[in-house]
Formats: sequence, C-alpha cells, structure tokens
Amino acid sequence: MSSMEATRNKTKAYDMAYIGIFAVLMAICSWISIPMTVPFTLQTFGVFMAVGVLGGKRGTLSVLIYILLGAIGVPVFAGFSGGIGVILSSTGGYIVGFLFSALVMWGIEKIWGKKPVVQIISMLIGLIVCYALGTIWFMIVYARQTGAVGLGTVLGWCVIPFIIPDLVKIALAFLLSRRIRTYVSLQD
Repeated sequence: MSSMEATRNKTKAYDMAYIGIFAVLMAICSWISIPMTVPFTLQTFGVFMAVGVLGGKRGTLSVLIYILLGAIGVPVFAGFSGGIGVILSSTGGYIVGFLFSALVMWGIEKIWGKKPVVQIISMLIGLIVCYALGTIWFMIVYARQTGAVGLGTVLGWCVIPFIIPDLVKIALAFLLSRRIRTYVSLQD
C-alpha cells in the first residue's frame, strides 16, 4: 500500500470516528432537558456543533446517522425515546428539520466559505428552516390527529418559546466549534 493510500484510509477512519462522535453528541444533547416554562433540549446545539466543527458534508452525515439511529428505535431522541413513531409524531418534523438545517448550512458553506459571519448566518438560516419544516409538519399531523390548528397557535407552542434559547445555543455552538475545529484533523 502506498503512503498516499495509507493517508487516505487514515483520513476515512478519522472521518467515520468524528461523524460517529458527533452523532453520539447529538443524542447526549437531546437527553439534556433544561426545565423552563417550556422545557428545551440541546439537540439543535448538537446539530450546529456537528456542522460547525466537521463542516457541511461530515456534519450532515452525522445528523443523518443520528436521525436514522432514532428511526430504528435507538433511544437517541429527547426523553430517551426512539422509533419511527417519534419521527411521525406531530413534533417529528423538527427532528427531520435538523437534517435540512445541516443541508442548508452545508450549501451556504459550499457557496460562501467558512468565514465567521457566514457561519453565524448559516446557523440562523438553518434554524429558520428547521422551524419552518417542523411547524408545517406539526400542523399537518396535529390536524389529522386532533383537528385544525392555527399557525399562530403552533408558533406559540413550538417556536416562540424556543427562539431565545436557540439563539443562545447558536452563539455557544459558534464559539465552541471555532475553538474545537483547531484540534480536529480534517481533510477536504
């Protein structure tokens, strides 16, 4: 095996390890519930950290693995839950939204690079995408199960109470990911 092949294999092994570590980090973040009027978890923080540290491609793969683990029943979601039923529930759209957030952040990174202001903007847009997908999903599933519900009501239940905590998570993820990235060996 040439030194070039050995380097490529080592890089792939590191990539797989980092992707797995961040999938586990998202699970741990989902289990941490911070009690407030509406309790919230750190799942979005884990998503922002994965993309912030690993970059768009690896970060998105990490989010995808996290969701797939939950879908097959591994209790990686909030409240130590798992299974396709969690994803198909009224709040499952927010979990699916994590993947779309990561994809959006990856796309923005691909077009405009990894400059600090770009990273912050990509996290904010990623959060908006997650909110939008999750809210639409919630309204559809809730209407099928219980009856129609207004957009304002759903935003009051599922988005507005989480805006400030999610902005704090973005700030922390931005600061930590920039610092941690200097210690992570990634090849593009």
